Amino acid sequence: MSTTFFPVTGDPSQGISALRQASTGVAYSDCVRVDLSDHSLLFISGKMGVAEGELVGDTMTAQARQVFENLKTVLVIQGGSLDHIVRLRIYVAQIDPESIREVHAVRAEYFKPGRFPASTLVQVAGFVREAGLIEMEADVVLPRDR
Repeated sequence: MSTTFFPVTGDPSQGISALRQASTGVAYSDCVRVDLSDHSLLFISGKMGVAEGELVGDTMTAQARQVFENLKTVLVIQGGSLDHIVRLRIYVAQIDPESIREVHAVRAEYFKPGRFPASTLVQVAGFVREAGLIEMEADVVLPRDR
């Protein structure tokens, strides 16, 4: 077994104003990969709807789509795809009928019917980025031939 820690790329503060103001970098890995004999496990840190350091859009739908694009980017770098996600943890700023519908509609765009990962959806009091509406973490199983 081997474990590899993949640091975040780009701005060391990841656009988080509290860290940027203090000239402090984030103290987490973008992804941790555990290689086992016949498969690899990926543990992807929380992703928000951020592109080029800024939140994308001000709706649940827009931010959720960007979250999936950000997850997809990490997965491609690691030799995988969204199909390899086995568990999602989704944190949202609000749980109301419209938000739940929006989150599930976007999920349905990214996953094949009948191949949805296990999932948790939790409302939180706030995010590290003001105006953030959604954040996701993913656990992934990759076949070892990748």
